[in-house]
Amino acid sequence: MATVVRMPQMGESVVEGTILRWLKQPGERVAKLEPLLTISTDKIDTELPAPVDGVLLEIAVPEGATVRAGTVIATIGAVGERVAPATPPSVAAPAVTAPVTTSSAAAPAAPTRDTRPTGRAFISPVVARMSAEHGVDLAQVPGTGLGGRITRKDLEAYLANVRREVAEGEEGAAVAAPEPLPQLDAEDVLEPLSTMRRAIAQHMVLSKRTSPHVTTICEADMTAVVRHREANKRTFTRNGATLTYTAYFIAAAVAALRAVPEVNSRFTDAGIVRHARMHIGVAVALPDGLLVPVIRNADELSLAGIARALNDLVNRARDGLLKPDEIRGGTFTITNHGTGGSLIATPIINQPQSAILGVGAIVKRPVVRSSSASLLPSADDAIVIRPMVYLSLTFDHRVLDGAQADRFLTAVKEQLENWEN
Repeated sequence: MATVVRMPQMGESVVEGTILRWLKQPGERVAKLEPLLTISTDKIDTELPAPVDGVLLEIAVPEGATVRAGTVIATIGAVGERVAPATPPSVAAPAVTAPVTTSSAAAPAAPTRDTRPTGRAFISPVVARMSAEHGVDLAQVPGTGLGGRITRKDLEAYLANVRREVAEGEEGAAVAAPEPLPQLDAEDVLEPLSTMRRAIAQHMVLSKRTSPHVTTICEADMTAVVRHREANKRTFTRNGATLTYTAYFIAAAVAALRAVPEVNSRFTDAGIVRHARMHIGVAVALPDGLLVPVIRNADELSLAGIARALNDLVNRARDGLLKPDEIRGGTFTITNHGTGGSLIATPIINQPQSAILGVGAIVKRPVVRSSSASLLPSADDAIVIRPMVYLSLTFDHRVLDGAQADRFLTAVKEQLENWEN
């Protein structure tokens, strides 16, 4: 008996996916759990495995098409088996609702079926929240999703265009005309934007146009952290976790968020939302872009727990195995740009959060240590070599002022410098 393959539900808020590439063609044999096709949702590209052994009888949805979760996209069966007629991909499966109430004198009516909203009638929770925050009339937003559905990327692009036109004094237009293809020289090559690169570009532009970015910087002595890591990294490895410096920065950020909870928030037109939980996003560099998986409830984890969660998310991000919901819902983000040798950076805020912590490379530097509180030269002054790191906090000036940002960064610094205590 033939088995249908359906577009999976890739996350709680993900209602559709795009077929990027079929890895098998009709007539080819497939083994259970063998990669069958690649699916794209937002910034995540995922390989979907075959559910059974057999032969790929039919591909119902071509590459490049976007369909709702639950849509039949292929059929697997035995050689020569015939495929039963399938519902067209554009038609969504109906949802069963409660029966219609009838009077006692009438015969009981059969349960009625009511279809779920589709196309532009369907508004995801994310789009609804964003449109409410920004006061957007969704009737004015072009939709590129299935049946004209408005996706988050559509709304972000609309907001970016409106802000640009307002800045240019052209408030009458809603959406800017598409840019013409660039002029290329004979040896130039135009590389089409990948799904990930386009999403990153839209998110970064939206962030810069949404939040007034301000960056404050300090440096921290990492001697206590380096000693602790050298003394404990083998124990952590035996217990199944690689102890990286990033785990310490996450733990220090959690302590600082407890001390300055205003940083763990986001701006809305109705007011500033203070998050009770700490979901820490960690930027992970990939060969073709960047992902920010989220460590949920990091405030409930020990250093070992943070290290394990971090290892798992980073490894699965690099292997392309993250789920869409694992890169959503962060309340604060850390980017350890120092892993590439960078000393100082001014990161862009990961919307709709209010701040992002940048961590530079840990390097040995000469620093002055003195028992005297005076800034004047003293006989107690000594030049010593210490592992030092620059920390930068980029924050949304609508939510935080410099004093709050500096208190947070100071709390991070003190946590790192007094780790053994």
